[in-house]
Amino acid sequence: MWYEEAVFYQIYPLGFCGAPIDQDEVVKNRIEKVKDWSEHLEKLGISAVYFSPIFESDHHGYDTRDFLKIDSRLGDNQAFKEVVEDLHSHQIKVVLDGVFNHVGRNFFAFLDVKEKKWDSPYKDWFYINFDGDSCYQDGFWYEGWEGHFELVKLNLKNPQVVEYLLDCVKQWIVLWDIDGIRLDVAYSLDHDFIRRLRGHCDNLKQEFFLVGEMLHGDYNILTQEGMLHSVTNYECYKGLYSSFNSMNMFEIAHSIHRQFGKDNWCLYRGKHLLCFVDNHDVSRIASQLENDKHLVPIYGLLMSMPGIPCIYYGSEWGALGKKEQGSDWNLRPSFAQPEWNQLTEKIACMAGIHKQQEALVYGGYEMVHLTNHQYMFERRTETDTMLVAINASADSYTAHFSQQYGQMKDLLGEEEYTVNGEFTMAPYSVYYLKKN
Repeated sequence: MWYEEAVFYQIYPLGFCGAPIDQDEVVKNRIEKVKDWSEHLEKLGISAVYFSPIFESDHHGYDTRDFLKIDSRLGDNQAFKEVVEDLHSHQIKVVLDGVFNHVGRNFFAFLDVKEKKWDSPYKDWFYINFDGDSCYQDGFWYEGWEGHFELVKLNLKNPQVVEYLLDCVKQWIVLWDIDGIRLDVAYSLDHDFIRRLRGHCDNLKQEFFLVGEMLHGDYNILTQEGMLHSVTNYECYKGLYSSFNSMNMFEIAHSIHRQFGKDNWCLYRGKHLLCFVDNHDVSRIASQLENDKHLVPIYGLLMSMPGIPCIYYGSEWGALGKKEQGSDWNLRPSFAQPEWNQLTEKIACMAGIHKQQEALVYGGYEMVHLTNHQYMFERRTETDTMLVAINASADSYTAHFSQQYGQMKDLLGEEEYTVNGEFTMAPYSVYYLKKN
């Protein structure tokens, strides 16, 4: 499938477009700003844009009012259609955020329950107890997602709810020809619903991609046959920045081996998890890393480890942003225009190599050399061999190992090396060595 070879790019539309933080119900076409970035994305080597919530909502997008209407703060359905068409013309696919676990308090069905209580035909769309009361004094208690009562949990065991959501997904494909959905809080979703969604999407569009947000636990639970194609790899997200900050490459090497190594107990061999160094919920990597010279090596690792790499908008040129208690809006800014610097150039080069090299997409994984500051591993298919070398140290380093590779070319530096049992790395470096 196309997603296996893709490099993703995440945009948080409300922030990216500079929309008001609170719903003002004024229709303004801000989403067309994406079209001004399409050439930048193509040059960067992006295969697919994943849009965080884009539908009409009360506040931040995850409190949906209307699953069939683009948020007024962003524009209208026609404006978004033109954005999708523009991205498709640049060979960039489009994935939307599917927030199916909960809705906002102004969602039409919940408004009906508030008005009619027991007499509402939608009372079983939610988890409601008319013997209690909510913190909003609605006259009934209801379940909010993880205690957030502005996010009203949907009853995905209710066939009417399921049919409604599946029909919305059909409309997204019919209206905009989208290519996939990222499932918000997939770890909280009913598994039968996920199976229904997968079958529904398979019937609507060939190679339609489903990826789920999963923070912890066994990723195999949701990436079984007939469920999701992929989930977010939060285990390696933590290992990536932590390994560089603590100068302990054993941490990320342990996670990658645990997930993709050759041992029978390794968990996710052959699966393509969505990997990232930052996103809309966590501090930007340029703020997270203690040494900015680690930016190129960490992206070098992201683009070469098993999985689907995803870049968060603005981070490709080193934008800063710290997660703050109570608000993540500073992680979701509006940039006047894209920037291009040495980091961007390196990421674009690595993204191009990732997409072109069979071993980096489909190859197995085997660790070759590991110290606290250096990490070398092999990606190999039957016809292609790549050796990735990372040096997080401020000093040059010569690695010694048993493998004999012979003549290899560094696809990043265009230099030729003979790699037989040793390899010397420059400070703060990354090498993509391809066997001739």
